[in-house]
Amino acid sequence: MLVLMDRGFDAAEFLAQVAAARAQFLVRLNANRRPPVLSHLPDGSFTSLIGGVKVRIIEASVTVTCHDGTRYGGTYRLATTLLDHRAYPAAALIALYHERWEHEITYLALRHTLLQGRVLRSRDPAGLEQEMWALLTLYQALRIAVTDAIQTAPGTDPDRASYQIAVETAQTMVTSARGVITRATDLAGDIGRAVLASLHPPRRPRVCARRVKSPLSRWNKHPAGKPPTCQRITKITTEIHTGYQPAPTRRPQCVTTADGP
Repeated sequence: MLVLMDRGFDAAEFLAQVAAARAQFLVRLNANRRPPVLSHLPDGSFTSLIGGVKVRIIEASVTVTCHDGTRYGGTYRLATTLLDHRAYPAAALIALYHERWEHEITYLALRHTLLQGRVLRSRDPAGLEQEMWALLTLYQALRIAVTDAIQTAPGTDPDRASYQIAVETAQTMVTSARGVITRATDLAGDIGRAVLASLHPPRRPRVCARRVKSPLSRWNKHPAGKPPTCQRITKITTEIHTGYQPAPTRRPQCVTTADGP
């Protein structure tokens, strides 16, 4: 399991708990972090320690070019427990981190696809917790069914799979009492076959203007440098920073007064 995390989730104690759960992680560090350098690696990354966990840190600049000529980008510093720079190249992990935004799709699937816009029924904390675990379990089970099916079609991007079709197929199987397992089945199954039969076209690389419903939201402002309208992306350039050195630690100055130090 590889957990992708945004800034603000890089607290040392929290990352140590994630590592203790035997999950790998790839997290973006806040700009004010100055991790120590243990050793430099050939791909420009370096090893360090955060919360007692040995990590590999990658710093890179990412520049996006749109079809209208607009260029924007930013600097990313990522920490990961994937220490092998040969098996997990820095550029590949920087590209993979872009997938983090898809957690928004999870919220959409839980609220609109599974709940169909309904609110939770329970009116006490214990009941709400039970409902949430049930939703998360169902969501994860369907995602596993989808990804297992995609694995039977090598080269197919999992993003092309329709979660809506997986949900509708599962509902039909339950209401019609189909899919009772009495023999060995293939990896795809009925849900997987339905998903594979109706794959979405490949995603178009594009950048979309931010849309926020609430005018009072702190996110209701246009990000600096990004185009104000939706644009097709023509190129993404990644430059790995090398030779990182932590900022020197300032020693407290001793002020001498008339009465002594």
